[in-house]
Amino acid sequence: MTPPTPLKLLLSLILGVLSLFTGPAAQAQTSLIQNAPGRRVLSLNGSWNYIIDPYENGFYDYRREAFDKSATGKGGYYDNQKPSNSQEPELIEYDFDHSAAMQIPGDWNSQDIKLLYYEGTIWFKKDFKLKPTAGKRYFLYFGAINYESHIYLNGKKLGMHKGGFTPIQLEITDKLSATGDNFVVVKADNTRHTEEVPTINTDWWNYGGITRDVFIAETPGTFIVDYKVQLAKDDASTLAGYVQLDGPEKAGQSVTLNIAEAGLRQTLKTDGEGRATFRLPAKKLKLWSPLSPTRYAVSLTNGSETVQDKIGFRTIQTKGQDLLLNGKSIFLRGISIHDENPLIPGRARGEGDLRMLLTWAKELGCNYVRLAHYPHNEIMLKLADEMGLLVWAEVPVYWTIAWENPTTYQNAEQQLSDLISMGKNRASVVVWSIGNETPLGDPRLKFMSRLATKARALDDTRLIAAALELHRTPDNVVHVDDPLGEFLDLASFNEYAGWYWGGKPSEITKYTFDIKYNKPVVISELGGSALAGYHGDAETRWSEEYQEALYVNQIKMLSAIKGLRGMTPWILVDFRATRRQHPVYQNGFNRKGLISNTGQKKKAFYVLQEYYRQQAAKYDTGK
Repeated sequence: MTPPTPLKLLLSLILGVLSLFTGPAAQAQTSLIQNAPGRRVLSLNGSWNYIIDPYENGFYDYRREAFDKSATGKGGYYDNQKPSNSQEPELIEYDFDHSAAMQIPGDWNSQDIKLLYYEGTIWFKKDFKLKPTAGKRYFLYFGAINYESHIYLNGKKLGMHKGGFTPIQLEITDKLSATGDNFVVVKADNTRHTEEVPTINTDWWNYGGITRDVFIAETPGTFIVDYKVQLAKDDASTLAGYVQLDGPEKAGQSVTLNIAEAGLRQTLKTDGEGRATFRLPAKKLKLWSPLSPTRYAVSLTNGSETVQDKIGFRTIQTKGQDLLLNGKSIFLRGISIHDENPLIPGRARGEGDLRMLLTWAKELGCNYVRLAHYPHNEIMLKLADEMGLLVWAEVPVYWTIAWENPTTYQNAEQQLSDLISMGKNRASVVVWSIGNETPLGDPRLKFMSRLATKARALDDTRLIAAALELHRTPDNVVHVDDPLGEFLDLASFNEYAGWYWGGKPSEITKYTFDIKYNKPVVISELGGSALAGYHGDAETRWSEEYQEALYVNQIKMLSAIKGLRGMTPWILVDFRATRRQHPVYQNGFNRKGLISNTGQKKKAFYVLQEYYRQQAAKYDTGK
C-alpha cells in the first residue's frame, strides 16, 4: 500500500486525537457483537404495528418537550398505554393494537402508497415472549433503521441511534419482563438534515423504516464479543488477530482458536481487559480468491460458549501502479450496486434479493463489486465471500457534508468504525471507502484525511480509497490531482465522459488522463442512462444504442490509462431516485443500469461482459 507523506500523516494524526474531544458519538450502544446473527437468536422479523406521526405527538408534548426526558418519563407512544379498569375514563389518543401492520424488515415507502414520498416519524411496535434465564445476557439487535431511531423496551428507553445503514445493538438483560411478556417500540425518523451523514442531498431513494433483520441475541454472562481472524498485513504465512471477551469474568480466561481443516489450534489467555492477541504460522492455509473462494470453519471456545464462523484468508496490497491479490496481479472487473431489489419495490429484504444481485454481477463477468454509497447488509458481505467477489465497502460521506461540524465528523467516524467492525473478517472486503465525490477545500481535506487515518488505525490489512474529484482543461486532458489522494491507496475517481460532459460517445476517445499519483487506477464510476427497450442510433440519448456506444468508447478511452487496474461502472441495475423526474425516460428511476428494473439486460451489458471476458483471459492465469 502507498502511505501518505509524513507531514500529511502527522497532521491527520493530530486531528484524529483532537476529534476525541469533540462532539458526542451518535450512538448509545455497547460495542457491536461480532457475527451477531451467528449467535443464539430470537427473530423479531414479521408483522409490526405502526403509527404515522408527522407532528411527533408521540414524542413531544404540546410545548415541544420530549416525554422521555420528563420527570416521569411517561406520556409517549412508547408507553403502549392500554385502557385500565378504572371507572374514571382516560384520554388515550393512539392504539398500536388496532393500527395497521407492516412487514419487517422492510421500508415504509413501498408498503403503504400514502408513504411513497413520506419523510418523518413512524412508530413501530412488536410484542414478543422471552423469559430471561439466570446467568444469560440479552441484546436487542437491528440490522438497520433509517435514519434516527429511539428504541424502547417495555416502556423504558434503551437508547438512540443515527445512521440508516449500520447495526444497532442494545443490552436488554435487566429490562426484560420476569413474566416473559414484552414489547419493543421504535421511533424511526428518515427526515434529511444538512448536518447528518449522508447529508440532505443524495441520488438514491430515502427509504424509511426498519429495513434489515431484527433479533435478540442470547449470550453467557461473560462471552466472546469480538474477534478478528485474518492474515497479517502483507504476510500470507502468518495468521494474526485477537479475541475480546465481555463480562464480569473476562480477565485471565482461556479461549481456544480452532481451524481443524488447516490443523491450527491455539489456546489463548486473556489479559486484564479480557483481550487475547495471537500470531500463528499459517503456511497450510489455502488462500481465498475469486477463482477459488476457499473458506474455513473457524471456532472460538470459551467455557461453554463456542462461536463459529466461515472465514477466508487472502492478502491485498499495492506495488506502484500494480494491484496484488495473494501476491499476483489482478484486474478488478467490477460493477456498482445499490441495496435495492429492482423487481420488488423497496429496499432489498434478505438473502434472496442480495444473491440475485450478486448472481447478475457474476454473469456480467465480475470478480469485484462496489457496494455504494453506504454500508450494505452484512449478509451481502458473507455472500460475496461465498461466491468469490471482491468488495469495495463505503460510508455515506457523499457530496457536500457539513465539514466543520464536529458532531457530523463523529457520526461519519462512528459509521466507518461500525462498517469495519461488521466486515473485518470477510475476505471479500478489500477496500474501505471513506466517501464519494466530495468537493475540494481545506475543511473537506481535514475531515476526509481524519477518516482515512481512522480506517488505517482500525484495519491496516485492506486498502483505503474514495471517489476523488477531477477537472478538465481545454486541451482535453482530465486531471486527477485531488490532494486527498495523498492519503489513499488507489487513484480512484468517477468520470462521465459521453453523458454529463465530453460530447457524444464517439467523441470521448479524444480525452487523455493526467493522474498525479503513482498508484493503481480504479475507475469508481462511469456510464450513462438508457431506457430498456427504447432504440435509436448511437447518438440518440436515452437509447440502448447510445449507452452501448458510450461503453464501447469508454473502454477504448480508459484502456489507454497506464496503471488501470479496475473499474466499477455505474450501475448494475436501474434504481429508484427521487431526483430523476423525466416522465418518459426516468419516471423516478436512475436508468444507468446495465439491467432494467424488470430484469432486462440492455445492449451495453454485453459490451462490458465481453471486455471482462478479455481481461479474465489476461489476468486469471492461475489460482
